[in-house]
Amino acid sequence: MRSTHDVLIIGSGAAGLTLALRLPDHLRVAVLSKGPLSEGSSLYAQGGISAVLEEEDSLDSHVADTLTAGADLCDPKTAEFVIREAPGSIHWLLGMGVPFSTADNADGSTSLHLHQEGGHSHRRIVHAADATGRAVETTLEGLVRQKANVEVFEHHAAVDLITNRHVGSDAQHCHGAYVLDVKQDRVVTMAARAVILATGGASKVYLYTSNPDGATGDGVAMAWRAGCRVANMEFNQFHPTCLYHPRAKSFLISEALRGEGGLLLRPDGTRFMHDFDARGELAPRDIVARAIDHEMKRLGAECMYLDMRHRDRTFLEEHFPTIYARCREFGIDMATDPIPVVPAAHYTCGGVVVDRRGRTDLPGLYTIGEASYTGLHGANRLASNSLLECLVYGTSAADDIAASIDEMPPVPDPPPWDESRVTDSDEQVVVSHNWHELRQFMWDYVGIVRTNKRLERARHRVDLLQSEIREYYGNFRINADLIELRNLATVAELIIECARHRRESRGLHYTLDYPTLDTRLSPTPTVLQP
Repeated sequence: MRSTHDVLIIGSGAAGLTLALRLPDHLRVAVLSKGPLSEGSSLYAQGGISAVLEEEDSLDSHVADTLTAGADLCDPKTAEFVIREAPGSIHWLLGMGVPFSTADNADGSTSLHLHQEGGHSHRRIVHAADATGRAVETTLEGLVRQKANVEVFEHHAAVDLITNRHVGSDAQHCHGAYVLDVKQDRVVTMAARAVILATGGASKVYLYTSNPDGATGDGVAMAWRAGCRVANMEFNQFHPTCLYHPRAKSFLISEALRGEGGLLLRPDGTRFMHDFDARGELAPRDIVARAIDHEMKRLGAECMYLDMRHRDRTFLEEHFPTIYARCREFGIDMATDPIPVVPAAHYTCGGVVVDRRGRTDLPGLYTIGEASYTGLHGANRLASNSLLECLVYGTSAADDIAASIDEMPPVPDPPPWDESRVTDSDEQVVVSHNWHELRQFMWDYVGIVRTNKRLERARHRVDLLQSEIREYYGNFRINADLIELRNLATVAELIIECARHRRESRGLHYTLDYPTLDTRLSPTPTVLQP
């Protein structure tokens, strides 16, 4: 089976849906989702979107906070670009009908209610209670489904990109993708003049993560195999506060709770954050996550605690209804009980190298959102800059595609997917075993605290897994689990290699062998060439 479109968007989170809505109506657009259209990390984002919307705040202050959180590894021009575009992105979402939370003013008017989160010097977090991602994602999903020029393909998992190598051309270009129709259990050919990877991050490479199951680094792995550079994969953000409960599956406890005065406590009820940073609970995420990890290991404790007992029940129910209800499901009353929390892998700060328009090294291929490396996040992402990056780059990529698509080569006729030399596997246990082994050693050896020896062990193990996966992939018919395992192994290798290249501790990359910043050289990103 073959389909042809002008634009193929792989991924249906905030970045992909923004781009689909921003493209001109005369372009034929396909939007792929591995599961239901709304399923992805964007749906689960709680905190909000950062933007300067009040007079006492400033764009310069937002840029400074971003650069500080990024440990001097952000691209200042990128930060200025994204933050300058932030207010317009919020107003666009309001125009789309996103129901952001409001506050009553003294003069009887209402305005957007703004949170403050760790690393921010002002209240500038626009939110929809504590379920901002759900509000944004479901609103944009509804609008995309109404667009006559957009065709939605749910339960379709991209396998690999179609490049000039597949169509016998010397001119480099991305011409589409081979895609597994999961429900029909067949690989289809989807050709397009422009392809956008909006596949999200790779936090599923770790054993414990706040991300949904689909966060397997598919876009990064496919772009790498197609010849694109990747950068800064060593910087994996571990959200410091995920709900600790055997049935909670790493449910996120928003940073906004600490912005409203939440205190982090040891099991004995004493505070500890000021032992690590003068900003206490409002320090950036990397510092807070490392502090919690340190205290857990030092004390042999299973978790630390987040205390919101200074706020009354009405406030908690109104401002954090999702978190309040979820905690109650597990017998925790936020108004009277501290919340047990642990760190979990949350965000991939590195990704596919792109320019200001989302263009990659391969003509015709764009990457936006968490799968990309724009230079915004540096060595650590400032809270609530992630959805913002999705909106801004979804818009800039759409503008570039609209302006340049007539200059792109026509869609060729790629060869169909070849399954003539493979059979059905009777050893699916190999996939499940390797999946677990990969995530376990990445957590143990390439987690919050690293060493050279741990990275060497991880590299040795990933090499063995890569060999097994290549053999399995070459002999058996593919399925969704094998596609994701193959991509995760590629991403794990990239994370390990980037971490081995960085011989200092900066931001989210902390190694006991090089515990300080290397101040002898100007900081530069870690860029891997394919």
